[in-house]
Amino acid sequence: MTNEHVRVYVPATVPMLTLLRTAGLPAASAHAVTPALREWYAEGDEEELEYVAFTRAAQDALQLLRADDAAPRRRVVVSADLPATTVGPGDVELGASTVELAGPVPVRAVAAIHVDGVDAAKDVAAAAGVVTEALAGDPDAQFAVDGAEDHELEWYDVTELDQLLGTR
Repeated sequence: MTNEHVRVYVPATVPMLTLLRTAGLPAASAHAVTPALREWYAEGDEEELEYVAFTRAAQDALQLLRADDAAPRRRVVVSADLPATTVGPGDVELGASTVELAGPVPVRAVAAIHVDGVDAAKDVAAAAGVVTEALAGDPDAQFAVDGAEDHELEWYDVTELDQLLGTR
């Protein structure tokens, strides 16, 4: 049995964070520094590789927002350290960072919660509305997604979860 852990970046929405306290954050997939990502970006150091995986999780959070009109227009990425045995391979295509999770992410595994500031809501709303078109190659839609990505996500410690949920 191994004690090895893997840092994963789980896309989420603000309402999904309420589940952290009880059942854990439901997630079928997340992003991480995978062998496929390492091979694609061989000259990148660990920090750069983690940033790529984190950014991809933030992009996936836009898709979650597109599917949930009631959620505040703020991207959420939950950084968690999970046992390697619960993180399976996802897409193995060169450069892929997707991993499959064996179950919900428990609050005890959360290293940090990253959330857009309120000032990003307008740009995030615009991006969430066209994220599918951006993924299909529409340059105007990509411009809107880039506008959201210009905003850095704010960092919260897991102990600030209640405070964070109070600022929805």
